[in-house]
Amino acid sequence: MMISTKGRYALRVLIDMAEHQTDGYIPLKEIAKRQDISEKYLESIVKSLVKGGVVEGMRGKGGGYRLCKSPDQFTTGQILRLMEGSLAPVACLEAGSSPCDRAGECRTLSLWAGLNDVINKYLDQYTLADLLREDGDYDYVI
Repeated sequence: MMISTKGRYALRVLIDMAEHQTDGYIPLKEIAKRQDISEKYLESIVKSLVKGGVVEGMRGKGGGYRLCKSPDQFTTGQILRLMEGSLAPVACLEAGSSPCDRAGECRTLSLWAGLNDVINKYLDQYTLADLLREDGDYDYVI
């Protein structure tokens, strides 16, 4: 499993928003500058986050984006599943996938199912608030 740039940047953006949540709506331009991410690329990320109900936007003067809920109400697993579509290590474990013809005799299915559980449980135990509490001696290189 490989987390895409979009998934990693989404976490960076949300951590940035959480750190500056007392500032109200935050313009993408400010986030882009702080995180050294193209504003154009951020637009596509934020669009997905708005659609997923994670952030909300406001146009005009004083506009920008902010979290819809407090940082402790969003898990990293929830965000990565929204951005990546799936975190399943194999296609047959993706939500809504057709049952594999070989599932009955697949000797590795339990291995992949166990890995899938470990990945999801691990990522779901961390919230954005947890990431805010981490040691601040880094630049959110995720």
